[in-house]
Amino acid sequence: MAEVLTFTDRGIYCPAGDFYIDPWQPVDRALITHGHSDHARPGMGRYLATNGSAPVMRHRLGDITLETIRYGEERRIGDATVSFHPAGHVPGSAQIRVAVAGEVWVASGDYKTVADGLSEPFEPVPCHAFITECTFGLPIFKWTPQDVLTRQINDWWAANAAAGRTSILGAYALGKAQRLLTTVNPDIGPILTHGAIENTNRVMRDEGIALPDTIYADADVSAKTHPGALVLATPSALGTPWARRFGPASTAFASGWMALRGVRRRRAADRGFIVSDHADWDGLNSAIKATGATKIFATHGYTSVFQRWLTDQGYDAHVVSTDYQGENLDTEDAAE
Repeated sequence: MAEVLTFTDRGIYCPAGDFYIDPWQPVDRALITHGHSDHARPGMGRYLATNGSAPVMRHRLGDITLETIRYGEERRIGDATVSFHPAGHVPGSAQIRVAVAGEVWVASGDYKTVADGLSEPFEPVPCHAFITECTFGLPIFKWTPQDVLTRQINDWWAANAAAGRTSILGAYALGKAQRLLTTVNPDIGPILTHGAIENTNRVMRDEGIALPDTIYADADVSAKTHPGALVLATPSALGTPWARRFGPASTAFASGWMALRGVRRRRAADRGFIVSDHADWDGLNSAIKATGATKIFATHGYTSVFQRWLTDQGYDAHVVSTDYQGENLDTEDAAE
């Protein structure tokens, strides 16, 4: 099997096309799977990304040289043919298919296989080799179904509002926060947002993505001005003076890591909602099987454990070291 993509200290490299996919060091030409900061970084000479990722990338990275591509559109770069396909991770996110002399490799970036009503649904791309994340590559990780999650969040919010408490929900600013916005019932009360989340909301609304009305929680907004509100906050804002002005409050955190015992206490949250924009155990395995690939590269997450599992299933599986973070409990992508 020819090495369509190689793994370097700058990122995933395609020799036939002389480009990198989601590089973490400055390069001349970068193909970007999505706008999170561990995949779309500053300092590249030229960027190529989907139409849906472009607005967030410009918002975050400023005046960059950025060319866009539609899902499924083929583009010839050197001796390689590339195309971008929905990854289901966040709006505009993509898997990047690279074909060279009849050999097809796919770099998936981050992905999830369950449709969330916000992102373009994941589409399996047939290939010979598949580069996969495994942020949640253990059987313990299984996400709450969307209808159950919606009921859990709305019941929690409604109970807090009835008791005179604010509901503060921690979520990442790009993707997770907007996904949660599509699940909540705005009839319960006002929805307030941290500045980083509201900035991303504006970018997505400008793209034509429908979101419920939100109120930017500036210095004049508090529990007194908006009783019974739901406050969407970035993880780093939880427990800060900014959040304390909404007290008395109940705090919750929305993350795949809530599937692990003790994590909710570590985040000092009253509630934990098990939801992620990454694939869970079943999603990872079903996605890999659907590609038909025989060679698998695990890039970030439980790489060693997942590689051994895949090898036991008959795959030619490898671990690759990268700078991607996945859904890190202690950091966030503010999309600022």
